[in-house]
Order: sequence, then C-alpha cells, then structure tokens
Amino acid sequence: MLTTIGLMSGTSLDGVDIALIETDGHRVGAFGPSGYRAYSDAERAVLRQALAEAVQLSDRHARPGILAEAEQVVTAAHAEAMAGFLADNGIARENVDIVGFHGQTVLHRPAERLTVQIGDGAALARAIHIPVMHDFRAADVAAGGQGAPFVPVYHRALAQALGREGPIVVVNIGGVSNITYIDGDDLLIACDTGPGNALIDDFMLRTSGQPFDGEGKLAAQGQVDDAWVARGLQLPFFSAPPPKSLDRNDFAALPLSNMIPADGAATLTAFTAAAIASIVPLLPRPPASWIVTGGGARNLTMLRMLREKLAPATVEAAGALGWSADAMEAQAFGFLAARGLKGLPLSYPATTGVPIPMRGGVLVSAA
Repeated sequence: MLTTIGLMSGTSLDGVDIALIETDGHRVGAFGPSGYRAYSDAERAVLRQALAEAVQLSDRHARPGILAEAEQVVTAAHAEAMAGFLADNGIARENVDIVGFHGQTVLHRPAERLTVQIGDGAALARAIHIPVMHDFRAADVAAGGQGAPFVPVYHRALAQALGREGPIVVVNIGGVSNITYIDGDDLLIACDTGPGNALIDDFMLRTSGQPFDGEGKLAAQGQVDDAWVARGLQLPFFSAPPPKSLDRNDFAALPLSNMIPADGAATLTAFTAAAIASIVPLLPRPPASWIVTGGGARNLTMLRMLREKLAPATVEAAGALGWSADAMEAQAFGFLAARGLKGLPLSYPATTGVPIPMRGGVLVSAA
C-alpha cells in the first residue's frame, strides 16, 4: 500500500480540498484525515478573472496576463494547504509516497483537444519536498477523450466495497455534475450530466453577494419555473449518449429573466436535479441506488428534488455510508496518483470516450 495525498480545487472556486488515503491503486486500504483551505476573496477574484480570460487560450501551456498570476495563486494555496495539513495531523513528509495535484481547471474544450489546469506541479513538489503527480487529464484529451469525469475508477473501488446489488450510480455535484454508473465488476460508465452548483453559485453571487445557497435554504423558499427548466433540457447536450463532458460555463448564458432570488435559486436547483435525472434513459439499466457526493450533498433542497425525480431508486448522501462528500475528489486524486505510479489506466472508453484505456499524469520529483 502507498500513502498518498490528493489535492483538488474544483470549478466552484471555493478552495483546496486535501485528503490522505492508503491504496494500492486497486482498492482503498484505509482512509486518513482530510482538510480544507479556503480561497480568500482576493484569490477567488483572481481565479474568476482567469476563467474569463482563459476562453481566449489555444495553447494549453500559455499563461498570458492574469493566468500567470492565477497559476502562482493556485500553487501557493496548495503548498500552504499541504503544510497546514501535515502539521495539523502530525504527518512526516517522508511518510508520504506521492501527492496527486489536480490544479485548477480554467478551460475545458475536449472537442478541440484542449484542456487547461493551472498550477505548477514542479514548483509544488519543490515547496513540499514530496513527489507530485499532476496534469492528469492531458493525455486523455490529446487522444480524443473527453478528459472528464476522472473519478469513476475511485467510485468503483468504493462502490464494490459496499457489496450491494446494482446498478449503483455515484453522482458528484460540484461546479458541474457527473455520474459514475457501476454494474458488477466490469461495467463502468461515466459522463457529465450538466450543471452542478456553478449556475446556482454564480446566481447567488450576482443577486445576494453570497458565494452559494447554504443547504439550499433560499431555493426552498422559491417557486420553480418548470417551463424554464423544460426549455433548458431541450439543449442537445442532454440527449447525447455518454461519455460526454462540458465546461463550467457552458450553460452560463441561459437567461433567468427577472426572477426574484428565491425563485431563481429554486429553478436552477431544479434544473441541476432534472439534468441528472435525464441521464437515466441513456443508461443500460435503471439504477437501483444513487449516492450523492460533492458540495451538492449538503444541499437539502437538491437532495429532495433528486429523490422526487429518481424514485423509486434510493438517493442518499455519501456521508450516510461513511464516505466523505467533502474529501471525495481529493481522495480520488490520491488514488489516481497511485494508479499513475503503477502504470494503471486512469480513464476508459466508456468513461471519457478515449479510444483505449489510458494512463496519464506527469510525475515530478521533490528534488
């Protein structure tokens, strides 16, 4: 077993998740501690500007303008998160075999074979004095894959340990929502399903100055515009079969007219839930159970809407199974780092659309 630490900064731009696991790249031997380092308002502002400017990129290695500053911000925040995590948990650097560093996605256009995650893996390795594996998505996208979602192999390891009848779907609701469909040992399908928290978070910031709708409380007070949701679901993405992926901002242009904040939050939450449910007819068999992870697992209104849309299947938050909704993706990139070290595939034809099972990740030493 390897001792790995995974680092994840998602499209919600909230901060850095960090988690330790012991794994051989096939199964999880033990869960270790997890932690979180929030981005400051100033850091988040730089990242939002970088997202806006990244739309002009055609070279995944270029860092013009604010992107160079944003990359330094991301790298420094992850180094600080690592230092605090090791100190808080009494972990010696020499006892960590590998760190999986996802970086911050600022552009994802797989149709153009282009995906950009900022964050300097070599600089991070020098700062923390531990080997780092980074740039996980590039090989998949370069080979014609969607480059996302990348957590299915970890979801499979967790789901198989439950010993329950399938099919099981793990749905991660971050900035974008994605699913992993698991049926037995061999059938693994994954794709993005549409918006996650990004539309809600952006709407909350515009209308109330708040970064998100805590527990879905505002959405619970509003009325859903069902016609608006139905129109949104007519977009071609939702009828396309998996694998498929999208960028955080792909639905940002959908207008909400003049809805009051509560109705807007309710409608966008319903849109996310309906988008997730829209994948069911495209799967081989209707899932028997759904396990919700990511930030959406804390949104009680989202969970209620999902139960309504997905009945008679069960819908439960990952925490009810002893899984960490907050640390899931960070754990996954620790798991992927172990697989990368061992030369095992990170993605498959039915998860990202890549032609063959693909290895990935770039290893940099601590020297």
